[in-house]
Amino acid sequence: MGIFSKDIKTMDDLFVHTLRDIYYAEKQILKALPKMIDKATDRSLIDGLKHHLKETEGHVQRVEKVFQMHGVEAKGVDCPAIDGILQEADEIMGDVEDKRVLDAAIIAAGQAVEHYEMTRYGTLVEWANELGRPDCAAELQKNLDEEKAADKKLTEIAENRINLQAAE
Repeated sequence: MGIFSKDIKTMDDLFVHTLRDIYYAEKQILKALPKMIDKATDRSLIDGLKHHLKETEGHVQRVEKVFQMHGVEAKGVDCPAIDGILQEADEIMGDVEDKRVLDAAIIAAGQAVEHYEMTRYGTLVEWANELGRPDCAAELQKNLDEEKAADKKLTEIAENRINLQAAE
C-alpha cells in the first residue's frame, strides 16, 4: 500500500488528490520559470517562456476554480515527481557553459515539465467526466490544451535552430 492509500478510498478522493498534486506542481513551475527565462539566451525561447509564465498563472487560477466548483479546499500536496524534474532542470542549467547548449537543455527541461503536466491534466479531465463533472473537465481541458501548445512551441523552437546551433 502506498503512503496515500489510507486517504484515498474513492475515485473522488483520487481526483481531489491529483488536483492537489497539479496545483502544487503549477506553483512550483511558477517559481522555476523565471530562472529558466533568466538563463535562456535565444529570443524566441525567452519570449515563449515568458508567454508560458503568464499561462501558468492562469492555470493556477483555473485549478483554484475547479477546487471551488468541486467544493473542496484549494491546497497542494507534495509532488516528488515535479520536484525531481525541476531539480534536474536546475542542476543541468548550472552545469552547461555553452549558451547554445544551455538553450537546448532549457527546452528539454521545459518539455519534461510539459509532459508531466499533460499526463496529469489528461487524467483529471477524464476523471472529472467520469465523476459527472463536465464543468470541471472543461476548465481542466483548457489547461491541457495550453500545455500541449506550449510543448509544440518548444519543439518548433528547438527544431528551427536551437538544436542545430547546439550541435555545432
